[in-house]
Amino acid sequence: MTEKVRDLNGGQLGRLYTFEVAARHASFAEAAAELALTPSAVSHRISQLEEELNIPLFIRSHRKVRLTEEGERIFTAMSATVDYLNREIQSIRNQGCSGQLTVYCRPSFAHAWLVPALPSFFAQFPLIDVIVKTGNEQIELHKLGADLAISFDATDSDRYHQEHLLEESIFPVCSPLYARRLMLDDRPENLAGCRLLHDRQAWGPGEGIDEWKAWATHFDVDIRAARNTEFDQSELAVTAAVNHAGVAMGRKALVERRIASGELVAPFPGRTLRCAQRYYISTRADRRWPKVDAFIRWLKAHAR
Repeated sequence: MTEKVRDLNGGQLGRLYTFEVAARHASFAEAAAELALTPSAVSHRISQLEEELNIPLFIRSHRKVRLTEEGERIFTAMSATVDYLNREIQSIRNQGCSGQLTVYCRPSFAHAWLVPALPSFFAQFPLIDVIVKTGNEQIELHKLGADLAISFDATDSDRYHQEHLLEESIFPVCSPLYARRLMLDDRPENLAGCRLLHDRQAWGPGEGIDEWKAWATHFDVDIRAARNTEFDQSELAVTAAVNHAGVAMGRKALVERRIASGELVAPFPGRTLRCAQRYYISTRADRRWPKVDAFIRWLKAHAR
């Protein structure tokens, strides 16, 4: 059997990777930072590669480099090869973690917490296709066709295998403009002149003002004179608050991104109430496949 002749040796393959990084950055200095080398070492490796291949790869000018036509062709081939290798390695690591995975959760949790986090899951498990279903109904995994559900309950369920995901706490939130207009900064007594935004489904169907009542009772704040507007999703109440409609009762896990961005403020620092409710992950014994376990591990890691 005739041995296949190889045009590239091991050293050249290593130098080709240096070339790929330099071409991607269009900079020897930035390639050096990524590779933990000096810029002169990067330049030397690429010059050696050009000499060995007898192909000019870069056009060098003062403080700038750009690819030659031949360099463009090799960079395209190298990028495709590195991407293909990464996909194959990821596939081997995630063996058995592929196919569709259906997740059911509350609309507000999906909108504010789960969906913004999904890109990090796809980066780890690119072969799993996630289907997200939302609703406020009682969790019936068989009826919903879901592999797992994320619920917000005061007690765990004996119907499914449940694992704790997140604690939760609540506190009022509003737009910075509304807080200034109603002079709310650390003055909860001024809530009496505000419009309070309620999630009617917060702790059960149709029990609209439980969150506000619990918070006001705990901190001895009189909200009886306040005007009220009700929604069937927490996220709608929060969106109304962002748009200066009033004060919503925010759940920490669902509003912290908007507070960090400055869309919302918490005008009463220190008045945070821990919920009896928690976020739970519910699964069926007959659906604990590798992809389900992988998603649960990712959920818990992201929650931390």
